[in-house]
Amino acid sequence: MKFLDFAKVYIRSGGGGAGCISFRREKFIEYGGPDGGDGGNGGSVIVEAVDGLNTLIDFRYQQHFFAQNGQHGMGSQRTGKDGEDKILKVPVGTEVLDEDEETVIADLTEVGQRVVIAKGGNGGWGNLHFKSATNQAPRRANPGQECIERTLWLRLKLIADVGLLGMPNAGKSTFLAATSNARPKVADYPFTTLVPNLGVVGIDNVEFVVADIPGLIEGASEGRGLGDTFLGHVERCAVLLHLVDGTSGDPVHDYEVIIGELEAYGGELADKSRITVLNKIDALDDEERAFIKSEMEEAVGGPVMMMSGVSKEGVPEVLRALRGEIDDNRLRDRIETDQEAEDAPWQP
Repeated sequence: MKFLDFAKVYIRSGGGGAGCISFRREKFIEYGGPDGGDGGNGGSVIVEAVDGLNTLIDFRYQQHFFAQNGQHGMGSQRTGKDGEDKILKVPVGTEVLDEDEETVIADLTEVGQRVVIAKGGNGGWGNLHFKSATNQAPRRANPGQECIERTLWLRLKLIADVGLLGMPNAGKSTFLAATSNARPKVADYPFTTLVPNLGVVGIDNVEFVVADIPGLIEGASEGRGLGDTFLGHVERCAVLLHLVDGTSGDPVHDYEVIIGELEAYGGELADKSRITVLNKIDALDDEERAFIKSEMEEAVGGPVMMMSGVSKEGVPEVLRALRGEIDDNRLRDRIETDQEAEDAPWQP
């Protein structure tokens, strides 16, 4: 399935039905009077956050969403039928932006959250509403309210507890594949991830969600490479895991490049809690590990952890450090599916 995190949509609510001008006409009834019914209300356009989606790919193939118009009023005091609402189902974490791509109309962060982005028009009154002692045969009815047309943007920001940062080929996808059931592309040759990936990581009977985004390069804030397009996906994270390739030749420079891009991006991203890890230590001997770690700690101004996503050396310690930085409210109890599968009776 393709990944899409930005989509343009055209929406239109339903117009209200017109009121009816009608008079009662029955045999042997001399003074029938007005009996025109009201028009029905138009349908609204609603955005709803649902579970099970993690991309806006559905909005690439359909961009126009129109709610149903309300039915016109009819004689015999019959009210027109209300138009059906149009519901746009989006992943949790989707922002609804105005046409200027900056003004945030709604931010859907919970499953089941709904926002009306275009309200349907009210139905018009029939001539029955205008009957009075001095106007017993009104020949007047209201038209329904007109529809609302808007052009909006949908922007997805994945909701994860941990966001992975680093240069291309720093080992982010390897770490995600080694600690979760996610299967991002991993190979023996250099390449960079092109789309974000999510994985559920478990440690000490709790689980949290890790987001892997494409690697950053120097000048990403100016549009080089994939730019900082995907940094929005780690804005909601509780902690950032900064992986630095210990075999790159100049890991300190790699670290400073990523920090510079975070500061250029702005917002609260550069101030988030961050754990720095020296990766790929399986390719380093003890002397190289000690030397590079001391240089990194001097540049970071704090402790630097070491691990290898391939050999899984140091991975449990990194996961426990991440767990300690995540708010307890965001942690989920881990379900021991393997044990349950062993205890369950055999089924064909």
